[in-house]
Amino acid sequence: MRVEEFESAYGSDGPWTELFRRAPGFIRTEILRDLEENNRYFTIDYWTDRDAYEGFRQDFSAEFQSLDKDCEAFTISERHVGDFEILQARE
Repeated sequence: MRVEEFESAYGSDGPWTELFRRAPGFIRTEILRDLEENNRYFTIDYWTDRDAYEGFRQDFSAEFQSLDKDCEAFTISERHVGDFEILQARE
């Protein structure tokens, strides 16, 4: 895995976030790095609601697929673990 390139591509100023920012309803992306396996990450993308995300996937499908292909060399594997909603925000 190419750690620096991965962190740059998926970070808050990377091309993924730049693409997401073009869509209404995008809030932010966070990257979590495993403390024991420093080449394992968990990315979390925040959207105002599921409709905003689904609209993004529809409207930016070609750009999403192209960027996904460009970045696949930065990962060993990728797995979608689910879609979640925040039940109570922290203060």
